[in-house]
Amino acid sequence: MILIGVILLILGWVLSLAILTYIGVALIVIGAVLWILGAVGRPIAGRKVWY
Repeated sequence: MILIGVILLILGWVLSLAILTYIGVALIVIGAVLWILGAVGRPIAGRKVWY
């Protein structure tokens, strides 16, 4: 999710499309939160690991 967010963020900057930039930032933030919660061992929605 973080990788897709970075790709969309770069595409948004290169193509000057604000919506891609916003979606990329949102995916990066959501991915980072899920990654941090998974790293500390906290289950998210009943799952301990998200692939």
